[in-house]
Amino acid sequence: MYLGIDVGGTHTDAVALSEAGIAAQVKVKTDHDDLLASVNQALAGILKTVSPKDVRQLNLSTTLSTNAIVQGTTEDVGMLVIPGPGIGADEFMLCRDYFVLPGAIDHRGSETDRLDEGAARSAIEACRAKGVRVFGCVGKFSTRNPLHENTLGQLLGQKGAPTADGGSDFVTLGHELGGRLNFPRRLATAYFNCAVWRVFNAFASAVEKSLADLGLAHVRVNTLKADGGTFPLAQARRMPVQSIFSGPAASVMGIIALCDITRDSVILDIGGTTTDIAVFVDGQPLVENDGIHIGSHPTLVRALKVRSIGIGGDSAISVLADAVRVGPNRLGPSLADSVPAGAGLPQAARPTLIDALNATGACSHGNVDASRRGLAEFAALHSIRPEVLAASAVAAAAEAIYKATQELLSEINDKPVYTIHELLEGRRVAPGRVYLMGGPAAAMKEAVRQRFELFTVVPEHFEVANAIGAALTRNTASLELFADTEKGVMFIPALRHRENVPRTYSLEDAKRDAMNHMLGHLSEMGVFADRDNAQITHATSFNMVDEGRTTGRNIRVKCQIKPGVAFVLTGTSAGGR
Repeated sequence: MYLGIDVGGTHTDAVALSEAGIAAQVKVKTDHDDLLASVNQALAGILKTVSPKDVRQLNLSTTLSTNAIVQGTTEDVGMLVIPGPGIGADEFMLCRDYFVLPGAIDHRGSETDRLDEGAARSAIEACRAKGVRVFGCVGKFSTRNPLHENTLGQLLGQKGAPTADGGSDFVTLGHELGGRLNFPRRLATAYFNCAVWRVFNAFASAVEKSLADLGLAHVRVNTLKADGGTFPLAQARRMPVQSIFSGPAASVMGIIALCDITRDSVILDIGGTTTDIAVFVDGQPLVENDGIHIGSHPTLVRALKVRSIGIGGDSAISVLADAVRVGPNRLGPSLADSVPAGAGLPQAARPTLIDALNATGACSHGNVDASRRGLAEFAALHSIRPEVLAASAVAAAAEAIYKATQELLSEINDKPVYTIHELLEGRRVAPGRVYLMGGPAAAMKEAVRQRFELFTVVPEHFEVANAIGAALTRNTASLELFADTEKGVMFIPALRHRENVPRTYSLEDAKRDAMNHMLGHLSEMGVFADRDNAQITHATSFNMVDEGRTTGRNIRVKCQIKPGVAFVLTGTSAGGR
């Protein structure tokens, strides 16, 4: 039995399922002050129907790391930066405790200037005097030679084994984040990985304790990544930055598990707080190939390409200069959810999109009478007939979603298109279908269909599609291999692997070794990865020439386990509602 939990902005959804279908599903309110309580409540609800011994795997999608960044509750980080010549590292200053250290490695991996260990010790002492306990160490060409970063790690003691109270120091070395050379992105990724490390690990430890208390200690636990895959919780403890923005990834993978998408399509996940917009090309979701932005900072975190806007079921309705608007503010739950049957309305009650959908008859969610009364009172304040206000609010929500989708499509069509599997050059995206999921999906179907003027599908299980996506998403991994046959070395930065190779080492040798190391690494973590899901995504070999003769080859190979789902849920309808 597969278990999936998606901690969303408004609700926490959980499902237990097998290839035979859904055995149990639960939807609870998300407690943003205690996400663990939401997870525990969802688990307890599932276990009312499902026996713990039947559960083999739990995939968890959580907003924890994202919330910590948005709310400014991250930990102070000490950044030790080695830019070498040719770049002003001060312009990428990410935090207060940011130290630029002398030393340099060139693009071939040769040390051209020794690391100033005295300056490094002084920087570390200054950070620790301020109570800083997590550190990011980043050199410009560390993926070619991690010598200086490793030295800093040794000076820091490079602890990082998480404890129940999150009491360990932690170090992120830049070369462990992947093989790409983009220095500013590597700086930001290392910083955010450290900033959320302790809060994520405290949560992970609490989840493991809860699972043991519930008789689920035997269950394999994975965390969703932003790229549409999962990785084991033990690995997520060291790379929590990869879990940022995993909620939209769960939505996209849920649609893949529920629908047979073969054409250009728009995916809309309408939640309580936001609507996530994704685009499929030839049935494949698009990715942010260079990495997502966290705030204003570009990172190396590869993610599905999703646009989020502040339109959801609980988005407040407003009237400005006779124009009816929905969102982006969420002032609280809908009247349908917050007013008990027979109770009076709160003073200055503000209706929401769900209340408008109730009033139009598109749905019958919660206390429909409270929705209608609240909408009528609000309409009277603005001299609008209630039915006009309700219809205008639904249309305004559909218009905002449509406008944001068109902006996303314009952005996509202005750049090369990267899917989760490949680069499609010169491909213009022209969606012919819209798929809706999330709580208000069925109620919004007609309004969306009219505005988009496209065939619109609401699949079965639309209300928990994100939890289904979380449950069925496969483990993914990627790595980059580099070889310099003139120097006779091959190295894989993410695995800290370096070995000598002969001058005859070829591109085909590199492809073979990259695949074997990736699959071997997954096996060491107890993760089964079918070689059929592994692919080479980049392979280049350039001759190095000196005085007219070839002295060696510079080789780069990148491979990945393709994102996907364990199986497509049977018993669902591609046509939906």
